[in-house]
Amino acid sequence: MFKKLGEDIAAIMARDPAAKSRLEVVLCYPGFHALLLYRLANAAWRRGWFLLGRFLSHVGRVLTGIEIHPGATIGRRFFVDHGMGVVIGETAQVGDDVTLYQGVTLGGTSLHQGKRHPTLEDGVIVGSGAQVLGPLTVGKGARVGANAVVLKDVAAGVTVVGIPAQVAISRAKQQDTDFCAYGTSIDMPDPVARALDGLLGEVTALKARVAELEGAPAAGAPANGSNGHRPDPRPDPRPGASRDGN
Repeated sequence: MFKKLGEDIAAIMARDPAAKSRLEVVLCYPGFHALLLYRLANAAWRRGWFLLGRFLSHVGRVLTGIEIHPGATIGRRFFVDHGMGVVIGETAQVGDDVTLYQGVTLGGTSLHQGKRHPTLEDGVIVGSGAQVLGPLTVGKGARVGANAVVLKDVAAGVTVVGIPAQVAISRAKQQDTDFCAYGTSIDMPDPVARALDGLLGEVTALKARVAELEGAPAAGAPANGSNGHRPDPRPDPRPGASRDGN
């Protein structure tokens, strides 16, 4: 356990430029305090000491504002930045090198006793306020943007944003980028705006086509719009007048 805690401290130093020393991390980082108490609570939980595990988890929640169920599975080099309001449910599984920000929920959407919380694979980043709900999987290296609501599986290496979460950056475009705080880059495209732009483009094209069709003569008709016969003369409104003018 102590080896894991040492790795956790090193991960915080690597991902938070505000961290000046290891001692500062140990004394002043609530994310580290919550993780320390989780590791103790989880050890008790796995030994069947459920009440002790829940009590240690409760102490961590009171001290840090971070709630991690002792039954959750969390890998190495885990970092909760800022942390207030983070909730991690009982059957959640978190891989190695995962980063969560404040207000994140890894929650369940059902009442059954089986797997009901998310699985986050290695290297996942979840931005502040994001809600990842249900027994879904967020693939390796994926990013969840701030305030997103994830309700279905997320492929490895992509960035998702919005409610419900949609892919904003594909794996091919993201694979060469470095660590991205909050899972959101400053130049990230808006998938909703992109979809609206596409719809507006199609509407503009359809309007142009309709205008073109309305202004064109019917197929096979003379250019002057007549039917090919000499039009009948307009009737003379005078009483008794014939059509030939007599």
